Amino acid sequence: MHNIQLAASQIVQQVLVDGRNLNQALDESLRRKAVWAPAQRAALQDLSYGTLRFYGQLDALLGVLLHKPLSDRRIYYVLLVALYQLQYSKAAQHAVVDHAVRSAQMLNAKVSGLVNAILRNFLRSRADLLERAARHATGRYSYPQWWIDELTAQYGERSAAILEAGNLHPPMTLRVNRRRSAVDEYAARLEQQGLPARRIEPDALQLERPVAVDRLPGFFDGLVSVQDAGAQYAAQLLDVHDGMRVLDACAAPGGKTAHILECAQVEMVAVDRDEQRLRHVAENLQRLGLQAKLLAGDAARPDTWWDGRPFQRILADVPCSASGVVRRHPDIKWLRRRNDIAGFAQQQLAILRELWSLLAQDGKLLYATCSVFQQENEQVIAAFLSQHPDALRLQIALPGGCEGQLLPDDQHDGFFYALLHKTV
Repeated sequence: MHNIQLAASQIVQQVLVDGRNLNQALDESLRRKAVWAPAQRAALQDLSYGTLRFYGQLDALLGVLLHKPLSDRRIYYVLLVALYQLQYSKAAQHAVVDHAVRSAQMLNAKVSGLVNAILRNFLRSRADLLERAARHATGRYSYPQWWIDELTAQYGERSAAILEAGNLHPPMTLRVNRRRSAVDEYAARLEQQGLPARRIEPDALQLERPVAVDRLPGFFDGLVSVQDAGAQYAAQLLDVHDGMRVLDACAAPGGKTAHILECAQVEMVAVDRDEQRLRHVAENLQRLGLQAKLLAGDAARPDTWWDGRPFQRILADVPCSASGVVRRHPDIKWLRRRNDIAGFAQQQLAILRELWSLLAQDGKLLYATCSVFQQENEQVIAAFLSQHPDALRLQIALPGGCEGQLLPDDQHDGFFYALLHKTV
């Protein structure tokens, strides 16, 4: 376990100090540990994700436990990982402490006794320490203070539920390829394989327990994909019909592109500025038996890739803060800065303006983000509508939503949708 603790502490340090993406840092670490068994690899992922998910609380605990800053900062990250295990894992407490001491010894033998004392002090005084850590909002919710302030200002009393939902383990939700199987039929196959699932809106199947994709019947034959239920609303809201020409801007990794193609026989053009991620779109479409024209290009610069033929439907799934999907990407909470939001909003409005000129008369454009910040959502749409009298915002129906805003809960992540009609 101590090797896994140490590797996790190094990943957490890379994210918090160097600003690295968690997935990239984790993948790089796993490549270096090619001999690790699947259970060890899963443990490393859990420790890395979990520590960052509850970093605000864990940092607050260390602020109480440590009487002065550590001279060797590497030990701080070992302690973070160990505290996460003691508070949130089922591992034996004595084993966690012993392995953390071994991890510390590998880095700096002089502080191993201090590590032992700090962790045992936490176990002795857990209730009091947790209460003291929760006195400050960052320690209570495990988000940066500016993030808490933004949500409180926007959502009032609902902000606490949004914050808490972002710290839950995300559900594993499936999208059945309706060209190859009916939802109820596939649900029956899951049941036969001992993988119970419940049907949720729109036509998603939420597994009772997450599993590796190779356990999903027919996954590699294109019967099903993994996609959050909130993301599955995009294809439904876009209202596509056979024969239409459709654009998916900012398409990677291709889940929404594929879903649209599963819903109707359309001429699909998928654009993304990242050629490597565009290859993932191609791989997903090939697995599902679907076809689209894939173009590497910037959605904000259609003059570099557009052929001049208008689209009847456009999905503008624009870059955003990803504040609605932090339970899947907990590093986002600590990598984002308050002023990033204004930058995203400016970029989103620029993309929306450019894509609007590609939309045919009487066509529809669906603006989408995975954000819960109004500056990226309602405010962008309001600014766009004020500048485009030919744009009419259509009403859409979302469960529990507020003007197109899906808030994260036990069924889906946080998303925002606005459907715009180009009037004649």
